[in-house]
Amino acid sequence: MASGAKSLIQTLRRHIKMPWEITGPASHPEYMDAVPKATEYRIFSPATPKEEAIVPTSLPETVFDIKYFARDQRRNRPPISRTFLKKADVEKMRKEKIFALDDFPRPYLTAKVEEDENAIGGGYQK
Repeated sequence: MASGAKSLIQTLRRHIKMPWEITGPASHPEYMDAVPKATEYRIFSPATPKEEAIVPTSLPETVFDIKYFARDQRRNRPPISRTFLKKADVEKMRKEKIFALDDFPRPYLTAKVEEDENAIGGGYQK
């Protein structure tokens, strides 16, 4: 009798579905639950791998150096030279330099703008 009741419950479970299994992504036959089972999640600990790592041994001159800082070209630049000026040096430079008109760029506007004095309200419209 117990086996008959068990088979009846299993048959009902196969035909009666949960509401979220009728429609939506869970109703597809290829749907897999996103959360893995505890036995599938981490089979072995990362600290205890099954295989030993194969470390190549060779002459130190022929082994490629994987360290980043040894290959970083930004750190191979010469140091930046900085000059600290004192007030006496600045005053001496100002006395030596005399500016001419050719030292400055020519302005774009070379002609005068003529304004119409007869415009009502100074040329603005209301």
